[in-house]
Amino acid sequence: MDNSLIISTLLVEFFDKLNRLKHLFIRKLKFPEAPGKIKVAMGIRRAGKTYFVYQTILELMNRGIPKQSILYINFEDDRLYPLDQSKLAALVDSFFTLYPENHERLCYLFLDEIQNVTDWPLVIRRLHDSKNVEIFLTGSSAKLLSKEIATSLRGRSISTEVWPFNFREFIRAKKIEIDETLYSIKTQDQLKFAFSQYLSIGGFPEVIHFSAEVRQKVLQEYIDLIVYRDIVERHEVQHPSIIKYMILSLFHNVGSFFSVNKFYDDLKTRGFSIGKDALYEYTTYIENAYIAFFVPKYEHSFRKSTVAPKKAYAIDTGICRAVTLDYDHDLGHLFENIVFLDLKRQGYHVSYYKTDEGYEVDFLAQNSQGQKKLFQVVWNMDDPKTLEREERALKAALSELKDANGELVTLHSYLQRGIQNF
Repeated sequence: MDNSLIISTLLVEFFDKLNRLKHLFIRKLKFPEAPGKIKVAMGIRRAGKTYFVYQTILELMNRGIPKQSILYINFEDDRLYPLDQSKLAALVDSFFTLYPENHERLCYLFLDEIQNVTDWPLVIRRLHDSKNVEIFLTGSSAKLLSKEIATSLRGRSISTEVWPFNFREFIRAKKIEIDETLYSIKTQDQLKFAFSQYLSIGGFPEVIHFSAEVRQKVLQEYIDLIVYRDIVERHEVQHPSIIKYMILSLFHNVGSFFSVNKFYDDLKTRGFSIGKDALYEYTTYIENAYIAFFVPKYEHSFRKSTVAPKKAYAIDTGICRAVTLDYDHDLGHLFENIVFLDLKRQGYHVSYYKTDEGYEVDFLAQNSQGQKKLFQVVWNMDDPKTLEREERALKAALSELKDANGELVTLHSYLQRGIQNF
């Protein structure tokens, strides 16, 4: 099919679809105001990057930007294959051929799942330098859209991470009506009930209205898709079954320490043969695909931080429960996982802290200015000994970190005000 015909067809289909999105959920998320920078939305598959792009395009049209100056291409469309830099360049050229007036005005290029195009940075860099365009990219691999962009686009880009829904977005998307102007007993009960749903369902936008059975199957399919598309195929992994087993182990043990050495020993007892270096690479692949994250210990020495044990957290509590079919016995670790994700959403660098006496604080968050805040997460407030232990650890850490603030995060405080900024 001729490229001009392809572009014409894609645009007609896209704007028809956009017109049908009468009830698009609007997230409190925007690309940064940075004229001249390539805007990049990155995050795990199915977290809502494409709908974030739709939201951005609708905002442009509401500002009076003509739709003829907007190009949207989804590079997971099978009609575009095979994809390489020549095909990408030809498609964009065809857009300007279709609307010659675009040569004389600012245009907006939205290129969805750009990582599917071979050598895409070559074309994007040329378009950015030679045409009057604002470029928006999305992709599903953190490594692709951080390391490769940093090296290939050379300071031309600025990134926005798109995560599954947080708790407040979950409430809005589910259309749960709760009057929070007065924090009454009724409001507290409603919030607790909604939060119990959130712990179980999670924040992937597509599944929040599904039945439990359908949701479980869909979330399991998400993991299969991500593992094979963003890890196995991309990195030519020789042992996909080990990658899946590692992810399952991580999901079973969120908030716990993960050791490659112990995992290696576990694999040996199960008859698997693989080197430790490969397992370390697998942890990097998993984190780059936004499936799970490894939180380091806070140390003044970078070397000490890299060799200390790391704690593991998952991208979503709903996907944990769908994959493990478990966790009713350990809601506290799921709550801790949610607090971790909130800190990541706010852009903080997150580590855990261990005092000189060996007391552990769940999170030490640092903002871009280097300010520090400790967060100690407490799920069970009914056990005085647990509360005393967690408070003691937080006080000890604050006495050692003179430049840090601290917060005890309970379910009550979280439901009332969320995670407080510095």
